[in-house]
Amino acid sequence: MKQSDDLLAGLDDIDWAALGHAYGSAEDVPGQLRGVCGPDEEARESAFRSLFSNIFHQGSRYSASPYAVPFLTRIAATGPPGARGDALLLLTRLAVDWHDEYDLPLGIDAAAWRAAAVSPEENLRWYDEAIAAETDEKRLRNLREGRAYCAAGHPVDAREGALRSYDAVRARLPALFGLLGDPAPEIRTRTAYLLGWFPEDTAAALPPLLACLDREQDSITAATVLVAIGLLADHDPDGRLRRHLDHGHPLLRWAAATALARLLVAHPAAAPGLPPTERVAAELAAFGAGPVPEPATAHHDGDLHSYTIRSLLSLMRTAESPDGILLKILPALSRIKEPRQLAARTENLLTALFDPADTAPVFADLSPGRRKLLRALADLLTTTDFQPWRFGWNLHKQFTERGLPGTRPALRTYVGLPTEGEDSPAPLPDPWEPLRNP
Repeated sequence: MKQSDDLLAGLDDIDWAALGHAYGSAEDVPGQLRGVCGPDEEARESAFRSLFSNIFHQGSRYSASPYAVPFLTRIAATGPPGARGDALLLLTRLAVDWHDEYDLPLGIDAAAWRAAAVSPEENLRWYDEAIAAETDEKRLRNLREGRAYCAAGHPVDAREGALRSYDAVRARLPALFGLLGDPAPEIRTRTAYLLGWFPEDTAAALPPLLACLDREQDSITAATVLVAIGLLADHDPDGRLRRHLDHGHPLLRWAAATALARLLVAHPAAAPGLPPTERVAAELAAFGAGPVPEPATAHHDGDLHSYTIRSLLSLMRTAESPDGILLKILPALSRIKEPRQLAARTENLLTALFDPADTAPVFADLSPGRRKLLRALADLLTTTDFQPWRFGWNLHKQFTERGLPGTRPALRTYVGLPTEGEDSPAPLPDPWEPLRNP
């Protein structure tokens, strides 16, 4: 109980009832934090699930979310062994959501995020102007309720609400740097993964990351540190990334290539001191052509083939032969089996390679790399993947807005593949239909 009391000192000084989370008042958060620190493993896991769902519900952050950060930081540093990794995971999610999908391979653009966020003061001014101009009683009532919610300190703009939690975690980073020397590889790995999302703190984060890399024996931790260094640095510190490009472990070679690819694109001034684009791309392609080592780093939710494809796509900006880079993507693309990820990578590829301003490109006029890519997609994508769906990826639109065929049979005809047995797809059912017609 003494340790728990130390971890949660000041918990009852916060007016949790005045704060909110996904299900209303946050008055249950103190009990959940106490449960996370408790001795019973099953109860601890249950408390953590409830806490995670409450203050980080499906990616949303709430007025209570940043207030939990100091306690989660203490738990990560010195809490019960079973709770520390969970605390680091929740700290990461509170800070950056699932930004792997949004911001890799170049990392967080914190300046753009801050510029896009709408402050509470701006929102209050907007409400005041809207209330002054509104004459409809129902809309006026809704506007007044919204203003009261904003004035009570609850985030209205999702970007601003997320920044509150991001900055709360950012303020606690110095207390987490020491975890890069923790005896447990899981703690070192999760800490390195977290630090890679704070480019504004590169000067403070880079030295402990480099020190960790120099002594690290665990391959997963070392790979995570390499990627984090690549996401933060504007150069290759003392050639560490270059040296790891020749490491005996394939995961570390991939991590070094991933970090170097980001530097080549984001910091071209560093390019003269880095391996050439073709060398980095060759290492990424070699990794993408094979199975991902198990276990792997947590980046891109563990889907390192997708991460590899996105890094290779970014390198097309710096390559002498962009088509040569494109051809290196195909083996990694064929390794992706999960439909959602395949659809997402298809969108990335089409966005990078085809300008929506172009209309109905002639297949024979495309470069060899583009032709091979479209043939591969015609084989890899299922028929239904092309259909617009309320909860899915609208690949039909992604293809047709670039003048490309919008169904698999039509795409196969376009690229010169046989279409025997390929039927035109029926639209997927509307998931809301049962609710409309019970």
